[in-house]
Amino acid sequence: MSLDFNDTSIAYARMSDTDLKKAQFLFRLISSPKLVNAGKQLLNGLLRIHFPVDWAIKPTVYHQFVGGEELEHCSQIINLLSQYNVKSILDYSVEAIQDDDAINKVLNETLRSIRFAAKNPDIPFAVFKPSAFIQPQILDKIEHPETLSQDEHAQIEQFKNRIDILCHESASLGQPILIDAEHTWYQGLIDEIAEEMMLQYNKEHTIVYNTLQMYRIDRISFLQQQIQKAHENGYLLGLKFVRGAYMEKERDRARKYGYASPIHPDKASTDRAFNEALKISIENMDVTSIFCGTHNEESCLYLTQLMQERDINKNNNNIWFSQLYGMSDHISFNLAMNGYNVAKYIPYGPVKNVMPYLIRRAEENTSVAGQTSRELRLLQKEIERRKLR
Repeated sequence: MSLDFNDTSIAYARMSDTDLKKAQFLFRLISSPKLVNAGKQLLNGLLRIHFPVDWAIKPTVYHQFVGGEELEHCSQIINLLSQYNVKSILDYSVEAIQDDDAINKVLNETLRSIRFAAKNPDIPFAVFKPSAFIQPQILDKIEHPETLSQDEHAQIEQFKNRIDILCHESASLGQPILIDAEHTWYQGLIDEIAEEMMLQYNKEHTIVYNTLQMYRIDRISFLQQQIQKAHENGYLLGLKFVRGAYMEKERDRARKYGYASPIHPDKASTDRAFNEALKISIENMDVTSIFCGTHNEESCLYLTQLMQERDINKNNNNIWFSQLYGMSDHISFNLAMNGYNVAKYIPYGPVKNVMPYLIRRAEENTSVAGQTSRELRLLQKEIERRKLR
C-alpha cells in the first residue's frame, strides 16, 4: 500500500458527518488572527474574574484538541483511535504552577498517568512537562546560578528528585516516558537531568526520552555529543524531535538581553536540521530510539524513506511518529494504515487549566504558514467526497 497523505477517506474515517462539519467551522474561526487574538483577550479576562467559560469552550476548541477532564474520560477516544491502529499519549496539561501544594498534585497525577498507561497497550508513552515541577521564577534564574539563594538551590535539588521519581516509576513499570522541552535559558538543566535519567534507567530498554527542539542552532552538535556519550557510557538514547514551540519568546528575549538568537533564522534551516537529526539518529540505531513529533509531511515521508533504505520494519518499536490530537489526521491515520507506529498526543485536564494549551493551539494555527488552510482544504475535500451539504 502506497503512502498518500491526501487520502481523506482514511484520515477522517472515524469522524461522523457532524464532527467533520464542526471541525471545519472551528478551523475557519481560528484562521483569523484578529478573531483569535480577540478571543484570547476575552477568555483571559473572563478567567481572571472566575466567570464560567466551560459552556463555550467544551463543545468547540476543547472538544477538538483535548481528551477530557480526567484520565478515565479519555478512554473512549483511546479506544476509538486504536481501531485505526493509532495509539494515544495522555498529557496532563496543567500549567502556571505557583506553589508546592499544586506541584505535588501535578506530580501525583503524572504518576497516576504513568500507571494508567502501563496497564493499557494502546498508550505507548507517558509524558510530562518539567516546568510543572518547580516554581517558574526559579527556572528563570537558573541561567545565572550565582544569583540563586540557598533555598533556591534546595528547590532545584527537589526538582531533580521529582523528575527522578517519575522516571523511576516508569522504569519499574517498563513504561517509556517523554520529557518535554522548555525555553533555552533553562533547557540546559533539563538536558543534564535527562542525561542522568537515561544513564540510570536506559540500560536494557529505552525508557526515558529527551526532547530536542530542532529550531535551535545548537541541536545537531548536541545530538552528536549525546550519541557519543551513549556509546561511551553504555546506555540507550531516547530522542523526541520537534521543531520548536517558543519562537517569538526566544527571539524577543535575545533582543532584550542583546545576545544572538538561539534559533534558526528561517523555516528552511529548521527543516534541514530536523531531517538531518532523523538521518543521524537512523545511522546510530544501535543506541537511538526515535520519536518523530511533527506535522510536517516532508519530514514524515523522509523518515519512512530512511527506514526503507535501511530495511527497518515499519513497526519497529524504536521508531514512532506523532501528531497532536485534533490536527494533521491526514498524516497520522495514513501512516498508521500503512503499518507505521503512530501515537496522538492527547492533552487532558479541567477546562480552566488547559486554557493556555488551547490558546497556543489556536495561535499556532493562525501563525504557522499554511497550517489552517491545509486543515480546511482536507476537511472540505472529505466533505465533498461524502457529498455533504
